[in-house]
Amino acid sequence: MRGLRRLSLASVAMVLGRVPCRLKSRGGQPPAPLGARILTNPEDVFQHNMWDHVKWSEEEKEKARQKADDNSSLRIPLEEQGKYDMDACKYWDSFYETHQDKFFKDRKWLFLEFPELLPLGLESSATEERPCGLRAPCPEPGVSGTEKETGQQRQHAPSHQHIDPLTSDCQQSCNQDGRDTAGAARQTRSFPGEHATFRIFEVFSSGFYSSPPICSNIIDTGAFLYCCDFSPRAVQLVKDHPDYDQSVCHAFVQDVCDEVGSFPFPPLSLDVILLVFVLSSIHPERVQGVVTRLSQFLKPGGILLFRDYGRYDLSQLRFKKGRCLSENFYSRGDGTCVYFFTKDEVHSLFSNAGLEEIQNLEDRRLQVNRGKKVVMRRVWMQSKFKKPQPLAPPS
Repeated sequence: MRGLRRLSLASVAMVLGRVPCRLKSRGGQPPAPLGARILTNPEDVFQHNMWDHVKWSEEEKEKARQKADDNSSLRIPLEEQGKYDMDACKYWDSFYETHQDKFFKDRKWLFLEFPELLPLGLESSATEERPCGLRAPCPEPGVSGTEKETGQQRQHAPSHQHIDPLTSDCQQSCNQDGRDTAGAARQTRSFPGEHATFRIFEVFSSGFYSSPPICSNIIDTGAFLYCCDFSPRAVQLVKDHPDYDQSVCHAFVQDVCDEVGSFPFPPLSLDVILLVFVLSSIHPERVQGVVTRLSQFLKPGGILLFRDYGRYDLSQLRFKKGRCLSENFYSRGDGTCVYFFTKDEVHSLFSNAGLEEIQNLEDRRLQVNRGKKVVMRRVWMQSKFKKPQPLAPPS
């Protein structure tokens, strides 16, 4: 736990005294986003592992910025950076070989924060609110040793894996002229989930796979789930999970950075796209292209759900000098990479892909090691963006 700053109770009290009150649950929906555990008495800080809605002082923000500037002052030489691109699949296959399926954990928070993942009428059962004190904090991707910052570090290496075959019809450009989505689907050949009334697509994140719990919640609902990773080992782990059901789920190998890669569904066919700890692992220069391509598969009115690392998260500040690839983009010791976003960057990223903002939040929390009496500051981004309905033609 080297490098973690211990906070006095007085410091915690000053920070948390600025936290606003939580909104109560309304109309059967989950409580206001990002948790409901608010520390009102600083002496209780070690009673739980996580506290929600923590604001930082200007001094704390400046200290974090200085720390990030310091650990990025010495960067990985340009001539060495190529291996993190070309060998990304090797790094991740090794990661999955080591950790296997240790990441299939309780995802109750997923349906609380993202009830849009389920067809109408199912949200209430899957998002049934637990008492505040029992609400599990939003977990990060899988733990590797003492590094709890592992996310979907899907690097942008060329894809050499088998890709499910599709006809070129499925690769037609997304029309924005008002043609209905059913018509677009009819022009394609048969594809997995073609008869579904609700389609979800999850791009896997290392250590974060929501496919099993989604599968168990959508059986006999008319919904269908697609999920992909560019690591064949990762896809096989999902297929081997006891909750994987091919009648409602299709897992396949695909590198979402591949500009000419095919998908087993046509444009304008998806109701929901889920990207959790995914985009942070892609080189910043390629992220916009990935989002723009994926958004073409959303139906008008479809929604993209996003959660990832925020600027000055503890995991960013813990990097040592010499691990920085570019501004706010780092490589871990195992070869996986991670970027740390701001709210403005997230908004621009999805808005530039033609999506409309529904939610764009910065999730600041205190993560507590009760055994060592250490308080750590975590920052994540959580957002929802919607594909607008096409404009009606002029009368």
